[in-house]
Amino acid sequence: MNIESPDKLVELLDRHAYLADEGLATAAFLALRMGRPLFLEGDAGVGKTELAKALAGLLKAPLIRLQCYEGIDAAQALYDWDFARQLLHLRAAEAAGVNDVGRLEAEVYDRRFLIARPLLKAIETQPSVLLVDEVDRADDEFEAFLLEVLSDFTISIPELGTVKASTPPVVVVTSNRTREVHDALKRRCLYHWLEHPDFDREVAILLRKVPGCGEQLALQVAKAAERLRAADLVKPPGIAETIDWTQALLTLGARDLDPDLAARTLGAALKYREDVQAVVSNGLLA
Repeated sequence: MNIESPDKLVELLDRHAYLADEGLATAAFLALRMGRPLFLEGDAGVGKTELAKALAGLLKAPLIRLQCYEGIDAAQALYDWDFARQLLHLRAAEAAGVNDVGRLEAEVYDRRFLIARPLLKAIETQPSVLLVDEVDRADDEFEAFLLEVLSDFTISIPELGTVKASTPPVVVVTSNRTREVHDALKRRCLYHWLEHPDFDREVAILLRKVPGCGEQLALQVAKAAERLRAADLVKPPGIAETIDWTQALLTLGARDLDPDLAARTLGAALKYREDVQAVVSNGLLA
């Protein structure tokens, strides 16, 4: 798809229910045009993952997600051999009287027995959008491995040979900044820090994302979220939490942000007991 400008990308993302500001749209546009991974950093719930989903939608490409976590290794990101099926194949060949070792070895390492994990799947799928989610949860060794793969989008499989992407996937890497990601990986990418939306944008997002939400409720929830983010909380609410909060209020029939109902539904927006207690005791919902 030929996207002429950041403004055009804003328009296309809007059609997929993602309201991007000028800075984010410019970073995403450049990543698409230059064929570089886009590294998005920011607090949890500000829309980093949702951008990858929206890009996949507008590009009509599958979203392939690599969820990072502590202890993830190359095998879990690249590929695995299906040992159970390989063993069944060997037993079936043995029962059929096949004793040609070379033939059996070639058959057992056939592509049909290979389980493609997200990185290999993204390289083999054209077009595709690869989301490397929460890379800050992985360790340094995995970061170094990921940097190598993102440099040339080539994977070597000893038993089968080299797999190279004819058209590299669109790559979005996200981090909640629970730790600092090494400069080597960031240098490979175009970087953008994703802020919480401003008041007007948050109201627009709530009206778009929450069916049945009236303007009055959207305005009041956005204003309350603004106050909560200005407070000294362990985890201020992101846009994902304000959407959940609005949906909870609507489920209970609310048309405006009544302080009592807001307090009773606060668990949709805040996830720490200390935060809930601080907000209620300091009257931040009044």
